[in-house]
Amino acid sequence: MREAFLLLLSGDAETWGVVERSVRFSLMSTFFALLSGLPVGILLSIGKLPGKRFAVSAINALTAVPTVVIGLSAYSLISRSGPLGGSGWLFAPPGVVLGQSFLAFPVVASLTYAGLAKLDPRFRETIVTLGAGPFLRFLATMREARTVLIAAAVAAFGRVTGEVGVSMMLGGNIRNLTRTMTTAIALDAAKGDFERALSLGFVLLLIALAVNIAIHFLNTSGA
Repeated sequence: MREAFLLLLSGDAETWGVVERSVRFSLMSTFFALLSGLPVGILLSIGKLPGKRFAVSAINALTAVPTVVIGLSAYSLISRSGPLGGSGWLFAPPGVVLGQSFLAFPVVASLTYAGLAKLDPRFRETIVTLGAGPFLRFLATMREARTVLIAAAVAAFGRVTGEVGVSMMLGGNIRNLTRTMTTAIALDAAKGDFERALSLGFVLLLIALAVNIAIHFLNTSGA
């Protein structure tokens, strides 16, 4: 345990490179998940669409799908025989980001929908009465529910930071290229390098604590 702390505090270049890469991949995938998940969650909340209940149930179900299944779906897209096989994303950073974006999308969409569903119905009636068009209603809804949206982003970041299946399948755990904290921990533990595995585990634990504290704070502020 002491050796793990010393390894982390010593500023080991490879260890901190893995941490930086993990955070960078997670931020990028969270950003892309927000671009797709927020509009879907808002549309399901304020729109009267056919099959809305089925869509909501499907998105909620996707949040519980194992990461390896998400990774397999993304793998089928970017493998040589897939529609994006010529992109060169497999076993490269874009492939990891793509898979993690798929993983975070249902989290963002589901939490956005659940949060917006709690808004006072008079809010929507008021902005419609004032003559706001679809785009203005969209912006007003995002502003009113900004705490919910931030909480969805934080939860998505926490989800992708701690996953291992997608990163392993799509990134290949390549040193100095696609190796993340979770895949490095799995490799180091298998090699018997428990000090390095524990040092990265401490960082993951701190990130998980920070994410949960942020979500609790945002939920309390929203309430």
